[in-house]
Amino acid sequence: MTQELPLFPLKLITFPEENLNLHIFEPRYKELINDCLQHGQTFGICTFLDKLMPVGTEVSLLEITTTYEDGRLDIKTRGLRTFKILGFENPMKGKLYAGGKVAFLPLELEAPQEKKIAFRNSLEELFKWMQFSADLQNPSLTSFTYAHKIGLSPAQEYRLLELETEEKRLDFLFAHLKKTIPILKEIEASKHRIKMNGHFKYLDPLNF
Repeated sequence: MTQELPLFPLKLITFPEENLNLHIFEPRYKELINDCLQHGQTFGICTFLDKLMPVGTEVSLLEITTTYEDGRLDIKTRGLRTFKILGFENPMKGKLYAGGKVAFLPLELEAPQEKKIAFRNSLEELFKWMQFSADLQNPSLTSFTYAHKIGLSPAQEYRLLELETEEKRLDFLFAHLKKTIPILKEIEASKHRIKMNGHFKYLDPLNF
């Protein structure tokens, strides 16, 4: 399925089902948000890393939380589905903002149960070392839910967005967690050793 979609390039990655708050201050994006209000349309957030990346996320405007005297806006949005940019026009004809033709990608959120369990267990261990509280028993938990919380680089987050199935995304994140958790453990062990430095220590004698 293809269609024309207003596009909002940003130096961040937005995932499907993610809530994203934005501060709108440029005239072109004020116009974009006004068009969304007037016509009930969605828009796309596309990622700019070192260049404009081809895969982005369609978002819906949930609400305008604050309208400032000078016209700036605080808005809440929600990610819907991913798309691939087929053509980019800046600006769109008759508009201040960019847009283009996009093809929507299937949103695959199902994966084998054993991989879901392994992923939850790894997340639980990671968050324990991070001292981060999270509801990991939530049945709506997906590979996207905590993707911004586990130490991925922007390039890694974008790679996650590109992957077509939930199983591939879980495999990708599980590999990342297998590398990250031992590093956190070593950091905590180093903190403990530093705290012990300068204290009197009781050491068991060695028997030779």
